[in-house]
Amino acid sequence: MEIPNIIIAVDGYSSTGKSTFAKMVAAQFGFLYLDSGAMYRGVTLAAMEAGLVKEGGEIDLPALEACLKDDPDLHFRNIEGETKLFLGSRCIEGEIRTLAVSSNVSPVSAIPFVRNFVDERLHLFSEGGRVIMDGRDIGTTVFPNAEVKIFMTADEKVRAQRRYDELVAKGDTPSFEEVLANLKERDYIDSHRETSPLRQAPDAYVMDNTFMTMHEELVWMLGLLQGKFNILEGALSC
Repeated sequence: MEIPNIIIAVDGYSSTGKSTFAKMVAAQFGFLYLDSGAMYRGVTLAAMEAGLVKEGGEIDLPALEACLKDDPDLHFRNIEGETKLFLGSRCIEGEIRTLAVSSNVSPVSAIPFVRNFVDERLHLFSEGGRVIMDGRDIGTTVFPNAEVKIFMTADEKVRAQRRYDELVAKGDTPSFEEVLANLKERDYIDSHRETSPLRQAPDAYVMDNTFMTMHEELVWMLGLLQGKFNILEGALSC
């Protein structure tokens, strides 16, 4: 199935599987995948390691702004077909997915100069089109003219269970209640921040994947693309 060179923006709440969905779509339809959430997590990890996130969540704003102006070497690399985030020569994909980073990423990503830093890099990485990118403000702020916008949602307890299972699989030992509380806090911060709050773009297609399998998500995406671009034939490779 031949799809035009377009930008696909995927937004939605935490733990709705935005990254997994976007990666599947990229692999299935030949798009470059970029994870904006990973970039925000990378900034958060860098700030934490530099001691700029104090106990209790206080952030040293002047020092963080100076750090970003010095341009920390946060960049994506394609490793065996997967896009991974690096800080210098160090792959930080595992480190940015911990509960410690999750607990700090929403307040860090709400800072206007942090959002500007990340937006600039996302535009640089996506030059040339044919990109699928997920985050919380991709279709509303980063790429408001994206040809396809998707907003993902799911029941919050289902989302918390997904996140809990992911952390346990990595060897962490959080309680489900702790994970659920963190998810609710992130939802609130993301939806109420002053700069680029999480919200559904008026022209976004909504996917509630509470009870959907990954294959069903791909079938849904195939139907969307066929309908939008008047593609009469197409098949999934899985």
